[in-house]
Amino acid sequence: MHHYDTLVAALEDIRKRGFTVDFKLHYEEIFCHGTQGLYDPSRFEIVEIHRFEGMSSTDDNSILYLIETDDGMKGALVDAYGVYGDALSPEMLDKMRVNYL
Repeated sequence: MHHYDTLVAALEDIRKRGFTVDFKLHYEEIFCHGTQGLYDPSRFEIVEIHRFEGMSSTDDNSILYLIETDDGMKGALVDAYGVYGDALSPEMLDKMRVNYL
């Protein structure tokens, strides 16, 4: 498992590791910027999770999910958490296969 001090450092490294697709939550699906398509979460696996806490404000908290799809795409989903965050719902996480060390 990799450890990162900042979200910026993590994003730079994961691109080098082949996680180049940007994913975004879209209701109960995930939007893939690479294909401009919506995908059912059951087709994705979360392979790593990294949590970052803001030094100056709890508003800066975020989670980085590294995701692989069943058709070979590798990318990232960045989500805020904390007071103003829209973290993944338990229902959304239940739909995804979480497999990380």
